Amino acid sequence: MRLLIVEDYAPLRDSLAKGLRELGYSVDATGNGTEGAWFAENHGYDVIVLDLMLPGTSGLEILRRIRSKGLAMRVLVLTAKDAVADRVKALDEGADDYLVKPFAFEELAARLRALVRRRYERVNPVIRVADLELDTLARRTTRAGEVIALSAREYALLEYLASRAGQIVTRAEIYEHVYEAESEPWSNVLDVYISHLRRKIDQGHDRKLIHTRRGQGYLFGDEP
Repeated sequence: MRLLIVEDYAPLRDSLAKGLRELGYSVDATGNGTEGAWFAENHGYDVIVLDLMLPGTSGLEILRRIRSKGLAMRVLVLTAKDAVADRVKALDEGADDYLVKPFAFEELAARLRALVRRRYERVNPVIRVADLELDTLARRTTRAGEVIALSAREYALLEYLASRAGQIVTRAEIYEHVYEAESEPWSNVLDVYISHLRRKIDQGHDRKLIHTRRGQGYLFGDEP
């Protein structure tokens, strides 16, 4: 899943980006509110981690612009402003969650997982498609009870496809949600990772779960 961090304190921004990438997220990060607003309006993030006090465009203004455009990404406000009035204002402007600094990284990660589940209208942290299960808390994948070893990027791609099970997912959508801004969208990297997943997920099974729709994208799950 793809995240945007808009936080002007560089040590915190860098440590968050590093920690979240280690958890398998694709992360874009900026310390400038104006740049953050541009990123938010031009990329398909699943969740934005947003400070309120920013140079350039404020966090509240970014919230207003996101919601006025009807963008579906979830927003976690991360700020030192802990007054009830500040929380109420941010939530009224469209924030989905509010976390006050200082905080535990484990709590931030748990809140992000919850927001991703809400983003894809899931209640259970375990995604089940046919005989395949993804435990999004443990980041553990099994098929027919057998554990499948996946790299962080393979897991991220599989989680996104499984979250959209039964729908055709375009290559552009995959790049928007799985890869970071500096990735080259027209390279063959996606084909390589789809091939890896097919070998690990479908090889040896009569029931294939990864299907190519030529000229459209990919379908995960049983073919209609």
